[in-house]
Amino acid sequence: MRRANWDITEVIGRIPYRMAFAGGWIDQPFVSRLNPSAPGSMVVVGLAPTFRFMDRAGMATGTRNVAMKLWKDGLPRGEPMKLVKALYAAENEGLAEPSGSQDMIGLIYPGVNRLDYDAEFEGGVFPRHIESNNDPAVARWLEGVIHMLAVGPRPVGYNPLVEKRLDREWIGRLGQSGKDCYEAIVRRDVGGLGAAMNECMKCWEALLPCTVRHPRVTVDLVGLLGYYQRRYPGAMYSGCGGGYLYVVSEEPVAGAFKVQVRTGEEWAI
Repeated sequence: MRRANWDITEVIGRIPYRMAFAGGWIDQPFVSRLNPSAPGSMVVVGLAPTFRFMDRAGMATGTRNVAMKLWKDGLPRGEPMKLVKALYAAENEGLAEPSGSQDMIGLIYPGVNRLDYDAEFEGGVFPRHIESNNDPAVARWLEGVIHMLAVGPRPVGYNPLVEKRLDREWIGRLGQSGKDCYEAIVRRDVGGLGAAMNECMKCWEALLPCTVRHPRVTVDLVGLLGYYQRRYPGAMYSGCGGGYLYVVSEEPVAGAFKVQVRTGEEWAI
């Protein structure tokens, strides 16, 4: 029997999702400790759970699954960083290569957030500072200019870290791309946002080439990215190995879908 008022969260859970924009990887201490201009920044954006994102696609679904085991009814209310550290500990217990804390922060903090990482602060595991913007007007603008295209989940057995070219200059540029990204979003500057995303992808390819080229990845990620970057203000992947493609545009993008930016605690219990 059809239920007219069936909420999708009854199927996918009440824990939010998150987008990660320019600066990604600066949350990893092996990167941030080589930053010549610390702190370096990256941007995460909280998303309402309005539909199910693909697993292994750069949307922090693995972290979200851990969060749903911890807090099956939704995010608990409380000091956000305490929740972040509890979730970080639960996910990374015993792991040799722990996931970065940006995943946890992006799920727990609403709105648009600039995370400033400095290896001299808590070993670079957690940000020295978080700059947040929960202005509904900024959120609605961002929803309007971000278009998402499904590319495909990263393949089983794929490892983006098999080749590292950790050049300090490129790491400095990576951290700056996150700062530029946040400022562009707050200013509602579509050109600046696109430029920051394009710069971030240059940094990824320079520092960690397997994020966009790998024998197990059958999609031409570089070619696909270049197509959209040439035709729109900017584009970047949601994560290493593909996932989704974020395209920045004030005009429609064929085949793309939209998301809802979360600006409050409506998904907390």
